[in-house]
Amino acid sequence: MRALKPGRLREGELIGFVSPASAPLSSESVEKAVRYVEGMGYRVKLGSNVGKSDGYLAGTDEERASDVNAMFADPEVRAIFAIRGGYGTPRILPLIDYESVKANPKIFAGFSDITALQLALLQKTRLVTFSSPMPAVEFANGTPDPFTSEHFWRLITTPEPVGFLANPPEEKVLVQKFGHAAGLLLAGNLSLIVSLLGTPYWPKFSRSILLIEEVDEYPHKIDRMLMQLQNCGILKNIGGLLIGKFTHCEPKDPTRAHLTTETVLDRAAQAINGPVFHNLQYGHVPRRLTMPIGLRVRMDGAHGSVEIIEAAVL
Repeated sequence: MRALKPGRLREGELIGFVSPASAPLSSESVEKAVRYVEGMGYRVKLGSNVGKSDGYLAGTDEERASDVNAMFADPEVRAIFAIRGGYGTPRILPLIDYESVKANPKIFAGFSDITALQLALLQKTRLVTFSSPMPAVEFANGTPDPFTSEHFWRLITTPEPVGFLANPPEEKVLVQKFGHAAGLLLAGNLSLIVSLLGTPYWPKFSRSILLIEEVDEYPHKIDRMLMQLQNCGILKNIGGLLIGKFTHCEPKDPTRAHLTTETVLDRAAQAINGPVFHNLQYGHVPRRLTMPIGLRVRMDGAHGSVEIIEAAVL
């Protein structure tokens, strides 16, 4: 089935802000993000429930899902940005109106916990989404990192093939396994990817290019998640593996016997039949690439290059 691509974002168009997971840390961060996006030449509409809170959730499941559904149904809204991650997106997957999404494909951007919703949208609708910076995080101070912002806005506004995904000059892509591979790019937070196993929201991973990142997890927990993917046969069937940043993933007590996250990742990579690259500039770091989930990507082990071979938007 062909990818369902959204239309590109044009100057002056309306962007909806939603909170599918946790609430923004402050209303000020949202206000600054709104001013930043408006300063880029767009208009902003806040979801009806963006200011709500229910413990670690941004309102009830029904409230958070209704904002997502309303933005997809609103003919004026051309793009939808998740304000932040945190936790809660897996809870709303049964409440999303996937038929409405199919009928109204739009740019949907987010990261971290939003991975679950992005993969569900891919599985249910084939919609290409964007694993990207978020308003109440990277845009909250009004001056996001130039590398991060330039790459993000270029992807959602330009109906041209994305091309090579180049790290900043100081960050070299490391090739662990050579070879060539091409397939759909499936990218996101490792724990959220694993959380979808066995659910109706699990997309087809066979021959895909898998890109993973993680934050605030101990090496043994990363090992457990990777072994789950390996024991399910996922790792041996993907076309290639891209490893992004694993931030704050050190042992709890380094004086005790342990394995490092790097060792855990290296060992899991042995199960991959295709190429494996480390240190792609993607993850919980200020400077990062935006990844179009659901587009075809090519890995070239001879050059350590990653190329998106089609446009992300129409």
